[in-house]
Amino acid sequence: MLIIMALNETIFLTGFPGFIAGRLLERLTNEGANFILLVQPIFMEKAIEQVNELISELGVPAERFSIAEGDITKPNLGMSESDYEIAKEETTSIFHLAAIYDLAVTLEAGMLVNVEGTRNLNKFAKEVNKLRRYNYISTCYVAGKRNGLIKEDELRHDKGFRNFYEETKYLAEVKVENLKKDLPVTIHRPSVVVGDSKTGEIPKYDGIYYVINYLRKMPSLLSLFNIGNKAVRLNLVPVDFVVDAMVALSTDERAIGKTFHISDPTPLTTEDICNAIANSLVGKKSIITIPAKVVNFSLMTPMSPPITGLPHVGVPYFFLQQTYDVTNSHSLLQEHDIICPAFPTYVDKLISFVEKNPKI
Repeated sequence: MLIIMALNETIFLTGFPGFIAGRLLERLTNEGANFILLVQPIFMEKAIEQVNELISELGVPAERFSIAEGDITKPNLGMSESDYEIAKEETTSIFHLAAIYDLAVTLEAGMLVNVEGTRNLNKFAKEVNKLRRYNYISTCYVAGKRNGLIKEDELRHDKGFRNFYEETKYLAEVKVENLKKDLPVTIHRPSVVVGDSKTGEIPKYDGIYYVINYLRKMPSLLSLFNIGNKAVRLNLVPVDFVVDAMVALSTDERAIGKTFHISDPTPLTTEDICNAIANSLVGKKSIITIPAKVVNFSLMTPMSPPITGLPHVGVPYFFLQQTYDVTNSHSLLQEHDIICPAFPTYVDKLISFVEKNPKI
């Protein structure tokens, strides 16, 4: 389904020039919209450069983009009084992506950026005069230490969290959830975001890339041994699917007041993921699957991170007994002809990008 945005739509975007925010800006520019980009001072030069590249590549008028210096952790989003008033008057949609996406984030930093920053965005959203939609980008991992099936309409729990990233994103989502009764809110929860399914492009290597880079050290030997297992499914989604899904949901009136898992409806087990990577690297699957307890113990030893590249904070996610219900998202996205591609169909693209860009 073609998504058309009127040029009288003004989107207020946080998190730029971050990777997903940048991809989202490009996609929304193609759809037709004006933008107010909230950018931290330290990223201002990079933001201006990316916007100029976008203007040149797409041949769009420069006046469609306004870059406002600011900081979500500060009152009035750190904007000048005049910029803040203009933003309140002109904004029709908000995409709030700015956050610390780091499993090792400290409690203090996570509370400041993820929670206080979202509280400030919520205040701004309440003051926008012509708000059509407030899109908040959360994460599937607000489920914390819960096990089993996680439904899209479930949030509050007392099972605890593995790290302050999960906890502060959970606390932030609770604050946005509370706005649903007053504002046209849509909450987007991506699972593990990987590179573009067509180009493999990604700005940093973490998550499944730890496995890719580990196996690339000695492909013929290490690919013989599968470090995944049959009991755990790791939900991977390419960034192009994530962006397409967010844009579609942001324009669908049926998405107002709802939360959506932007995740793979048929995720692979970690054993199958490792086999897909091995097959891409050496043309065949692994021969031996190492018992999960042995893998977990080995990855948590002090010598593991220097050898495997996988930090201890990331280990639990390869043994996480969680699946994400996609009843709501899958139903709507199918009507927009948006389907999450299967990992084996694009794993070659991810690995090719890593091989061409070993250090980014």
